[in-house]
Amino acid sequence: MEESQSNNNNGNSIILSAPVWPTIDGPLGLTEEESLSYARRFFQYGFALLPLLWAVNCFYFWPVLRHSTSFPRIHRYVLGSAVGFAVFTIVLSSWALTFVIGGEHLFGSAWDKLVMYNVADRLGLTGWS
Repeated sequence: MEESQSNNNNGNSIILSAPVWPTIDGPLGLTEEESLSYARRFFQYGFALLPLLWAVNCFYFWPVLRHSTSFPRIHRYVLGSAVGFAVFTIVLSSWALTFVIGGEHLFGSAWDKLVMYNVADRLGLTGWS
């Protein structure tokens, strides 16, 4: 009976334990110091209008994001990337939905200057001569 409980506890302890590696590719990935450097750079470069790097940072360092107590130095950059990417996604979606849903009714006569599908007509690029 004790042996089966011991095996059961070992199975659960593996699931509940903190990750050993900070990256999704485990022992093939980066060390903790290299991971800190990459996470910091991806976070900082995301502010240079490259928010896709924030998404990459969240994906690659998923074990750090999932287990907040493991790798606390890396966690701050990965969490910042997750928040930054979420804010970027909300802003971009709001902007796109404003144009899709509002359209000409929302923008009135300025709509013709805002849309891009009539740029070729305005520049005279549609005629085949």
